[in-house]
Formats: sequence, structure tokens, C-alpha cells
Amino acid sequence: MDKKSIIGIVLIFAILLGWQLIFQPSKEEIEAARQRQDSIAQVEALRAQEQQKILAEQAAEQEALMAGDSTVQRQVEKAKMDEFGVFGTLASGEEEFSTLENDRMKITFSNKGGRIYSVELKDYSRYDSTALVLFDGPETKFGLNFFAQNRSIETDKLFFEQVGGRKNVVVSGPDVKKGNEGKLKYNREHPGGKESVTFRLEPEPGKFIEYVYTLEHNSFMVGFDVKMAGMNDYIAKNQSYLNFNWAYDVPRQEHYSRFGEDRYTYMTYKFFEDEVDNLNKNKSDEKELATRVKWIGFKQLFFSSTIIAGESFPNASVQQEKYNYEDNQDYLAHFKADIAIPYEGAQKEDIGLQFYFGPNHYQTLKQYDLDMESQIDLGYAIVRPVNKYLIIPVFNFLRQYIDNFGLIILILTVLIKVVLFPFTYKSYMSQAKMKALKPEVDEINEKFGSGSEKAMEKQQATMALYRKAGVNPMGGCLPMVLQMPILFAMFFFFPTSIELRGESFLWAKDLSTYDSIISWNFDIPLIGSFMGNHISLFTVLMTITTIISTRLSQSSASTQGMPGMKTMLYLMPVMFFFLLNSYPSGLSYYYFLANVITIGQTYAIRQFVDDEKIRAQLAANKKKPAKKTSGFQKRLEEMAKQQQQVQKRKK
Repeated sequence: MDKKSIIGIVLIFAILLGWQLIFQPSKEEIEAARQRQDSIAQVEALRAQEQQKILAEQAAEQEALMAGDSTVQRQVEKAKMDEFGVFGTLASGEEEFSTLENDRMKITFSNKGGRIYSVELKDYSRYDSTALVLFDGPETKFGLNFFAQNRSIETDKLFFEQVGGRKNVVVSGPDVKKGNEGKLKYNREHPGGKESVTFRLEPEPGKFIEYVYTLEHNSFMVGFDVKMAGMNDYIAKNQSYLNFNWAYDVPRQEHYSRFGEDRYTYMTYKFFEDEVDNLNKNKSDEKELATRVKWIGFKQLFFSSTIIAGESFPNASVQQEKYNYEDNQDYLAHFKADIAIPYEGAQKEDIGLQFYFGPNHYQTLKQYDLDMESQIDLGYAIVRPVNKYLIIPVFNFLRQYIDNFGLIILILTVLIKVVLFPFTYKSYMSQAKMKALKPEVDEINEKFGSGSEKAMEKQQATMALYRKAGVNPMGGCLPMVLQMPILFAMFFFFPTSIELRGESFLWAKDLSTYDSIISWNFDIPLIGSFMGNHISLFTVLMTITTIISTRLSQSSASTQGMPGMKTMLYLMPVMFFFLLNSYPSGLSYYYFLANVITIGQTYAIRQFVDDEKIRAQLAANKKKPAKKTSGFQKRLEEMAKQQQQVQKRKK
């Protein structure tokens, strides 16, 4: 080590030593620091003692309870009695679960409230292949509310005792043939077992409320009997009914679609011996049902939970809070029903109710004669009969013999097209005749010009030409008029048809929802609100074939006088693409098939129709004496005259 290094080390040591001597704390500062440390230690010691004291008190309280300390027990019992009166002894307990199941469903019960805790449908699964549960969870409200001893009693807060103690009850029966799930007629011919589970709330010996749940083999109906004995000693004398409160969050079962499950989830109800009605389908809503009600349904797209009165409910209050998908992706809505149940104040009372937990299948719901099938949206009044008396019966008939639903839709489409073929042929012939007369019509248009001064003369001349040639200009409209109800019926049938749920065909994994072949993770402004963030292949095929069909139709039709008609006819398929892109693929598949068959029929008819022969026939017709003007043509001419007179007055 050289001299410079040694000097450097000595200087550093001297600096450090000087720094320590200069900034060394005084005796007063050292004493103050010691006192602060002592204070902190004392605070921490006191805090530890306090915590230890609290833990000791809790342990002592728990030990006293376990040991039966009368003082603590009396305090707890007094608090319960103050809140629940005679029912206070039933306000404490340990929640336990039990099940009742048949081949269609599995019901889980909780002894807390003696309530239905959850319902699982065995024949179905959610879109993610997990079990399909109609409702589940501790937040579900289910129980009677009434006043007893000047206290508001809610039975779902009290602990029932399960009579018999069987925790897992299974209803047995014969195997059920496919297509007969839940069918009453089939059950009468192939009877199965029946089991009941009873929960009793008994504040004093011989005085109780019982919930008796009964389930039969191959059934979606659950019997729910409320039995009471001696409750007239507790329940206020002036009560003519008890409130039954039922509420739960509705789980999402299907893939999200703007025109899917969210759209068809809302509360429904049937007034006694009257119509079925519902809350607002598109937003949160509530309503007081002041008159008698037969049943109240918690409805989703393909499934529903419905409470049914033995006779009727005197009144009810229903409420729905619909959730936005962006805010809640697991649940669709919160449903709540506050229902009045008749109460006579007798020593013994037995109130018979029922629950329906099952699919929104038209024939299944219809068999109960309760109008529950009206929950299924089959369209407007003009198209509903088409679905009820034509589409659904034919669809169910084919389903008995064919398992492939893509093939069923194909056969259904062919049958409809065969029935309508005579009218389609007549429409084509009418269009061909109009096309044959186009040169003469063009001459009339050129003669009278495009102005409005001679519009009346031009129209009269055109109608005279049609009449002389034996052509009805409205002849091509009849097939369209007949097809429109069927097209609209299908528009409502496919989105609500549970038969298609989960059924695959070709690339479509589920015919009850869209068949996405391309998707993206962003929204396209304006357009995205209709078509979503995907492209459906069946919708693309439907659009292409619609344009081809329109092209063929226009090649044999006359659209003179309507220059914008051709543009509109080609624009419509594009508009329907954006609209139907998020609709079920089964619907687009049906429209695609209908277009393909229409194109085939058009080409087939052209092979057998001789245009030259049509022109010759029309020429021969023009040489014949003029036919008597039809009533329809007279009305057209009269309307034209009136319109011309109105225009003259304006001038």
C-alpha cells in the first residue's frame, strides 16, 4: 500500500469520527428516545392484553353456551323471542340439505325455511355443458310472511324439521320412450312411482306449518301443499290471507345474443278465467295484480318456473329487474312475486299449490289446460294459428320418426313448397304474361308520356290492354299473400322452439342460435347493434340465394313505372342479412332451403312453359270480344278517376 492510500484511509476515518462526535445526541435526547420506546412498548402490551381479553370472553361465552350456561342462554333466547315471538326457538339451527328427484329433475331443499333451494333439469345442460339449474343459492326467497303476536314472521328465516329424515329420495318408474318426456297420457299408460318430502315448523307440540312436496315419475309438476294446524292461536285474527314471497336471480342458460335469451326473459301471469299477460319484455317493470290470478311464471327463453294456485290467488305483486349483459354476464334478471294465499283462520287448513319446473315445450305445457303454452311467443294474432295448427303439429309428427332436425326442417320446407306450388305456378304464369305484354305497355307509356296530366288516360289504356288480353295484373300477388303468414310464422317459431336447442346440423353446432364462422372482439357502430360481432354462414347463404331468386323473378316480371323497385328488391336481402345474422341458424337454414326450392321450381317451370305460346294466346285473346270488367278492375278505375278529379281541383 502506497503513502497516498494510507493518507486517504486516515482522512476517511477522521471524517467519520468527527461526524459522530459532532452529531452525537445529547443526554436529554437520549432520555426522550428511551421514553418513547417505553410508551410504544406499553401501548403494544395493553393492546395485546385487550385482544387476549376479547378472545377470552368469546371463548368463555362459547364454553358457557356449550355447557348450558343459563344466563347466556336466557339472553339469546330473549333476543329471539323479542324478534320472532313463539317462533323464536326455531330461529337458530344448522342449515342442512336434502333432495327429491325423478328422471326429469332434481330438487334440493334446505331445512332453513323448508324451501326449494335449487332445481336442476336432467335432460338439459347450459351452453357451457354444465348442469342446467333454474335457480340456486342462499339469496333465493321462498316462504310465507304473516303477522303473529304483533311480529312480522318470515318462515324462510326459521329452521324446519324434515319429517322422516330421508335425505335423498328418488322416484322410480319405467323407462320413458323418447318424445314422451313429461307427457300425462304416457304416464297414465305407463304409471310410475310417487314420493313426498315434508318439512315441519312446529313452535309448540301439535301446532305447526308443513310444506309437503310431491313428485311423480316422468313429471315436471311438483305438488306443494301448505298444511297448518293451530296457527290460528298465533296469526292475527284479521288476516284473510297470508303472503307467499318467491324471488330469485335468473341464471343465463344460453349463449348471449341480442335477439336471444335476453329478449325472451320476463314474468308472465294468467288472470283467473281470463287472458295471459306479461310484464314489459324489454325492460325492468312491476305491476300490482289487483284481481284473482291463476298462475305466475318466471319465464326464460326455453324454460320456466311457474307457481300455480289450486283455485286462485286473491291478488299479487310482480316485479322484474332486467340486467344488462355488460353489467352482469351470469344472470339475466331478478324476478320477484309477492302472492296472497287465502287464509280462513281455522284450526286446520290445507292449501294446495303446484310448481311447474320445465321446458317451454308447446305440447307439454298445453296438456295441463292452464294456458301456460301462451308463454311461448308464437307471433301476432294473424300468424299464431299457422304455428299452432300447422307448423307445430307437422314438426312434432316428423320428430317422432326422424332424429336429425336439419332433415326435419328440410322435409317441412319441401311440404310447404309442395302445398304452395299451384299458386307459385299461377304467379309465374301471370308474370310471364305481363312480360309478354311489355312492348304494348311501353308503347302506351310513350304515347301518353311521363307527366301527370294524362296519367288517368295512360292507366285506363293499360288496364284496357290487360283486360282485352285476359291478364290479371294482381295475379302474381296471391302466392305472396299466402306465403307471408308462413314466413312470419317461421320467424317466430324457430327462435322459441326448444326442440332445436342443442341440435347440430352440418357446421351449425346449435340450431337454436347463430352459426358463427367468423367473429371479432369489437363492436361496429350502428351495424353491430343488429348483426353482432360475427358472421353466420346460413345467413350468408340465405342472402345469396334470395338475390338469385329475386334476379330470376325479375327476369320474368315487369316493373315498368317503378324505377326504384328493382333497387329495393335487391336491397332487401342485404337488410335482412344484418337483421337475421344474430337469429337462430335454424331460421336462416329454413329461408335458405325455401330459396333453393324456389329457384329450382322457377327453372323447372321455364322448361315446361313456352313463352311464344303465351304470346300467341295473348294475341288471340285480344282479337276476342272484350270481357266484362271485373269488380276489382272497376274499383281501380274508379279510384283513378277520383284521384284525377282531386288533382284538377288543386290546379
